[in-house]
Amino acid sequence: MSKNTPITVAYGDGIGPEIMTASLDILQAAGAKIDIEIIEIGEKVYLKGNSAGIENSSWESLLKTKVFYKAPITTPQGGGFKSLNVTTRKTLGQFANVRPCVSYSPFVQTKHPVMDVTIIRENEEDLYAGIEHRQTQDVTQCLKLISYPGSERIVRYAFEYARANYKKKVTCFVKDNIMKITDGLFHKIFDEIGEEYPDITKETWIVDIGAAKLATSPEDFEVIVMENLYGDILSDVAAQMTGSVGLAGSANIGVRCSMFEAIHGSAPRRAGKNLANPSGLLLAGVMMMAHIKQFDVATKVHNAWLKTIEDGIHTYDIFKEEVSKKLVGTKEFAQEVIARLGENPKILRPVQYFAKSDPLAEVESKMTTRPDEKKDLIGVDMFVQWSRSEDMDILAKQLIEIKPADLELVVISNRGVKVWPKGIVEPMRVDHYRCRFETKDKTKPISHSVIAELLEKAGKAGIDFVKTENLYYFEGKPGYSLAQGQ
Repeated sequence: MSKNTPITVAYGDGIGPEIMTASLDILQAAGAKIDIEIIEIGEKVYLKGNSAGIENSSWESLLKTKVFYKAPITTPQGGGFKSLNVTTRKTLGQFANVRPCVSYSPFVQTKHPVMDVTIIRENEEDLYAGIEHRQTQDVTQCLKLISYPGSERIVRYAFEYARANYKKKVTCFVKDNIMKITDGLFHKIFDEIGEEYPDITKETWIVDIGAAKLATSPEDFEVIVMENLYGDILSDVAAQMTGSVGLAGSANIGVRCSMFEAIHGSAPRRAGKNLANPSGLLLAGVMMMAHIKQFDVATKVHNAWLKTIEDGIHTYDIFKEEVSKKLVGTKEFAQEVIARLGENPKILRPVQYFAKSDPLAEVESKMTTRPDEKKDLIGVDMFVQWSRSEDMDILAKQLIEIKPADLELVVISNRGVKVWPKGIVEPMRVDHYRCRFETKDKTKPISHSVIAELLEKAGKAGIDFVKTENLYYFEGKPGYSLAQGQ
């Protein structure tokens, strides 16, 4: 007799306790072999003064069970409260967010009756690194971080997920026509890794036109892999396109622990009214059952749920008189699903879960080790606060006077646009200038002491520098972008 699998459960806030109770009732009625450890997260923890929304003792449970079944939570209004989802994903290395977005036409109304798209979103970096600064009176910044290992891991996962789930096509959305280094790296890795999967069709879209294509022709996509921000936005869009965001489950996959949740929020106005649709959390539970290799339970629950939807047993959010047969509450919906365990839908396509391969294990076994690249320091971008309206020749003159002999002032830009030497058109300026110094001979790299000398002289001259970015050549190629107009 197989042993039970321990899982950590959080009932959450708002509608969370109701939909978690309903979901667990269904899973256990289907024969789920699980031992539940309950932790408290969310609003109550926040209001105790814990800005993370989770107690230290709860991490012990998550690291022990490695499986987190999480209901929605409420984050109190006001500043100082960290996103629990972001904290959990990054702390536990949950690098892959997996969101299947499926249409259930004609039983759930949608403009896209043929849609079965899985969005796989990188979960740890990009702008979600959360590194932000206010630098001048006018300007704030947020750093977009894209790494080779992070990109390789999520791209490999997308291909391994496709292979394990009999998908024939993986699409990459990027914006590397503008962000040529960061998104360019993601695109490059997608192309490189894709060559290892000759059985799968590969394509790449610029994210804006790709999003338009997804919105109008979702049937042309199967698996889409994206960086964090694009994936966050478009996975919600895709879920809503199926007819209701409330039907979408989500998995956050990691080596230390994986988290399964609905993608909707805690809906406190609906709490305690027996109205909420538990489907999103239940389908996340189905993904969890497949993750812990209880494939028979995952199959039984998913097909019973499909049969319930097909029979017109609907909660208020998807109830339509022309297609629905019976309006039910949260508890009653769970009872209807339980009554159909062992049945398959007749019109909607039945599902079957089984172990073709484990995408996570495959990814970890195939991660590459790259040789070190030759890195040469050849200059620095010094960002300074300066008057919006003053003649740029005045700033340039001061900078040239303080520069070390090994460097020359190449360009000054404002919001990325060249303003010195003078461009064709004078752009609107803010008080934040990038002043680029480079070596005259790129074959002769400089030391950090040269940059320190520049900053020391700038400080003595009263030039208000707010940050620097070193300029490197990697294997003889520049690792930085030019100013617009340079």
